[in-house]
Amino acid sequence: MNHRSPIRRATIDDAAELARLLSPLGYALTADSVAAVWEAWAVEGNWALVVAGEGSLLGVITIHHMVVLHRPQPVGRITSLAVDATARGQGLGRALVQAAEEALARAGCGLVEVTSHARRTEAHDFYRHLGYEQTSFRFGKAL
Repeated sequence: MNHRSPIRRATIDDAAELARLLSPLGYALTADSVAAVWEAWAVEGNWALVVAGEGSLLGVITIHHMVVLHRPQPVGRITSLAVDATARGQGLGRALVQAAEEALARAGCGLVEVTSHARRTEAHDFYRHLGYEQTSFRFGKAL
């Protein structure tokens, strides 16, 4: 792995860069839209880890910690992962996933799930390479 930049927890001050990194995944985000939900998002057990480059973020992973009735330990979920196009192939995605797994383990999670759109087959291969298995199907319905 060539990645050397430290991974840190994101703050609301990163809103513009988070929007920039996550928008190519198909989300219509702006700095204002990220900032508008930041507090409620954080209170619900969500956080983001980022890697800073020189003047911009190189990558982000968002994670969620949840208690469910059917498991004895909380479940952690990776809800998004994005690496700037200029920083791909340097081990940054792998480093972010590892940091997320460590953070979720410290938070008491006994399982980490990943959500990834069905069309993102390269992402599926990436997660399989990291030891993740497809264990279920995820369905969505707009309300």
